[in-house]
Amino acid sequence: MSADHDDDGVSGTNGSDGAENPPIRRLADWDPDRLHGIAAEHGTPTYVIDLDRVAENCERLRAAFPAADCRYAVKAHTGRAVLKTVRECGLDAECASAGEVDRALAAGFGSDRIHYTAVNPPARDLEYIVDLAAHEPGITITAGAVDTLDRLVERGYDGRLCLRVNPGVGAGHHEKVRTGAAAKFGVPYDRAAKTARAAAERFDLVGIHAHAGSGIDPDQLDAHREFVSRMGDLARTLTAPETEQDTPGTEREGDHADPDPIDLEYVDVGGGFGVPYRETEPALDIDAVASATRDALGTVPTADGTGTVQLAVEPGRYLVADAGVLLTRVNTVKPTPEETVVGVDAGMTDLLRPAMYDAYHPIGNLGGGDGSTPEAGKPADREPIPVTVAGPICETGDSFCTDRPIAEPVRGDLLAIGIAGAYGYEMATQYNSRPRPPEVALSSEHDARLVRRRETHADLTVVEDDVDETDSPIDRIGGER
Repeated sequence: MSADHDDDGVSGTNGSDGAENPPIRRLADWDPDRLHGIAAEHGTPTYVIDLDRVAENCERLRAAFPAADCRYAVKAHTGRAVLKTVRECGLDAECASAGEVDRALAAGFGSDRIHYTAVNPPARDLEYIVDLAAHEPGITITAGAVDTLDRLVERGYDGRLCLRVNPGVGAGHHEKVRTGAAAKFGVPYDRAAKTARAAAERFDLVGIHAHAGSGIDPDQLDAHREFVSRMGDLARTLTAPETEQDTPGTEREGDHADPDPIDLEYVDVGGGFGVPYRETEPALDIDAVASATRDALGTVPTADGTGTVQLAVEPGRYLVADAGVLLTRVNTVKPTPEETVVGVDAGMTDLLRPAMYDAYHPIGNLGGGDGSTPEAGKPADREPIPVTVAGPICETGDSFCTDRPIAEPVRGDLLAIGIAGAYGYEMATQYNSRPRPPEVALSSEHDARLVRRRETHADLTVVEDDVDETDSPIDRIGGER
């Protein structure tokens, strides 16, 4: 692990300490012997996901937002074992693609617990979702452009709709994931009220939605409050228009000079709650975030004035990030005049975030390379040295850290890369024709079990081998389940 932590290895049991539910699980909280056993049985690289920890995170979220509709942003981790755990914890599924909707259905989510929130959805995705909605009317479609609304009407859809709004305020851990102010996402705020009223005439408008970005940290809570406040103002303009005559961006024109209240069910303010990847960073105070969110939103009355519109949140990373680690084996140690390069069998094809976002992940050396047993190879007595941990891809960007102090690695050591449960396996690719790694799930109910097998070389070409000359050249989505 880095010099910011006192221990170069990992310790503890299955993660959290007994009945406690700490706000973040550090890499040092994992049981190294258990991880060694998984690596010995399944090889490396291998992802490990702790389903009990996922459930703990869901429990903490729901406790912080007891009156809110809590949803899971499926794109953070779509594994069926994770989806089933989240479903059993009572969260809905927020899906960014038709494929994620299909996964949610396969994991047992009812259509009334699925929210399809795509950006610039491809035609084949819309056709799949609209066809699904024809016999599963409980599904909700979120749209962020007038053009998308028109495309839905063209396909005969008039069901449950949520309008995505661009509040003009963004936040997040990297500029590539700050969505709240990017033109790509949502109807511009100054057109949102008019667009929502027009949409209510064509669909069953049940909510409005916005998302500031991914990985929001404590220093960005002011931006979070501002964007939530804007959503509260907009919602009140729609449900109680007579009380919000002067709200910016809600001009009353033509037929909307005296608009009727719109019966919204919820205001969805997205997720993006951050987790501390660096050892010295504090965990996000989710209770404080929840309190600030409720205060910023304010009370939004229902259209008939007898109740209040529900708050909805949809985190992904917060629920799964610290529930996962990536195990990788040292295969090369190369001292050079400039640095010591430690080559491992995992690469950016397995964990893309460091190469794509310059993201930090904690790394611990579990040893095993200088003895016949994990116990003999524990690196407790080795001095930390600064190293670059690099993968096998022929690109300079294929590295997990640079100049990071780690207990001196030797060939055969097992390294654990922490906080890897979110956007780890999800962003894995077959670049360089590398099969994707397996995933092992831990839980008190099933101990360790394989939930995704390691791909083989045959898997790399199966989509070519299965092509039939009589097949339609147009890709199809969905299919029989």
